[in-house]
Amino acid sequence: MTTLVAAFARSAAKHSARTALIDGTGAAHTFSHLQALAETYAAGWYARGVRPGDRVLVAMGIGPDLYASLAALWSLGATAVLPEPAMGLAGVRTAVDATHPKFFCAAGPYRWIRLLLPRLWRARLLTPGKGCDAAPPSHGADPDSVALISFTSGTTGIPKAIPRTHAFLMAQWKAVAPLLHSDGEEIDLVTFPVFVLINLAEGRTSVLPNWKMSRLAGLDPASLVGWISANKCTRALLPPALCDKLIEAQDTGQLRQIFTGGGPVFPDVIRRLQDISDGLKITTVYGSTEAEPIAHAQTVEEGYGLFAGHPVDAVRLRIVDSEIQIAGDHVNRGYLDPARDQETKVVEGDTIWHRTGDAGQLDEQGRLWLLGRVGDEVTIDTGVLHPFAIETAARMWPGVDQVALMALNKTAVLVVAGKAEHGEAWRSRAATFGIADVRHVPSIPLDRRHNSKVDRTALRKLLI
Repeated sequence: MTTLVAAFARSAAKHSARTALIDGTGAAHTFSHLQALAETYAAGWYARGVRPGDRVLVAMGIGPDLYASLAALWSLGATAVLPEPAMGLAGVRTAVDATHPKFFCAAGPYRWIRLLLPRLWRARLLTPGKGCDAAPPSHGADPDSVALISFTSGTTGIPKAIPRTHAFLMAQWKAVAPLLHSDGEEIDLVTFPVFVLINLAEGRTSVLPNWKMSRLAGLDPASLVGWISANKCTRALLPPALCDKLIEAQDTGQLRQIFTGGGPVFPDVIRRLQDISDGLKITTVYGSTEAEPIAHAQTVEEGYGLFAGHPVDAVRLRIVDSEIQIAGDHVNRGYLDPARDQETKVVEGDTIWHRTGDAGQLDEQGRLWLLGRVGDEVTIDTGVLHPFAIETAARMWPGVDQVALMALNKTAVLVVAGKAEHGEAWRSRAATFGIADVRHVPSIPLDRRHNSKVDRTALRKLLI
């Protein structure tokens, strides 16, 4: 069985002069250049003592050094540990405590993190740079060995460490490939690192962000459009928050297609994007940290909830007590700490079902509709209200910018950010759903990872 790092090497051989990455400065890096970097780093780090199975905490910006470093570590049979970037220093601390890395691979200012975390003092420092004359012995990675350890966002509890084997990464590639397939040459603006890995394996050009993904709220819409235009991007893989930026700019550059996910993608967002550019194709992708992708859609449908489309061929999906459960080769089978498996894993013979924590339903055509997180539903006298069902409708009301359905003291509360002069209309429409309490706020707090999901814990504190 091949591995992603072997696929990188084949891409480098086949597309040596083609641009693999355009980094945040606008500099282009060919496939052969990235492969040369990976080989140089591998030689130097093997000389430093990196061996198969060693855990290496990686801390550096999104750029060519990151992907060359991953390829180098995988070629040595080592395990890359990637902290959750949205958590900052706390994410690094969580990663160190969970994995006890033997090495710390860092570049630029990230090297000084070690001074702030005594737990890292014993880890030997690796930096991208000069290698050595002696090439490391070739290592054929065991498909079942762990290539990568990443972390859940922690928005619904303590972050969980997710080990991903080489076989898992290959299964994920197989699941994603049909979504990204194109008969023509594409230049993709990619804001999700996992899709950069897929593009590298397939020989496709990726343009990296020239902004910090942790600061999406402050990104100038004109700058985003300018970056798309300057790099002649034909497609973009963006969270919904960046789709909102394109809507604000009323410009999508020369994009022919947008893939968006990482948070709920509401119908009004899709329609507004399509109003900007005739013929713009939009694909919404539903997934989770434990499994990406799960389902996708290319049309806007009206119904009870948020339309997610058909499950991808690589996943088995079922609904149990309103919760979406999934199984498949690209679905995480267990966490680094087995004790955490009890929270989200259901073992039935040889099949391990992952409980997503998302509520949903399947229609008669086998299409998936999302209702919100399990436990976020609100019970009223006339029945149960699910957040996405109400929020999808309320986003179309006059003057609404953001909206969230909440339960406070067992009472349904509709929280709205927007033009307060429409408050009476909001209350009138909310009453048709059986919601008597409508509250206006300046803005609704969102998650740190993609700035696209309602941070209900923070919102509840704000309301109280």
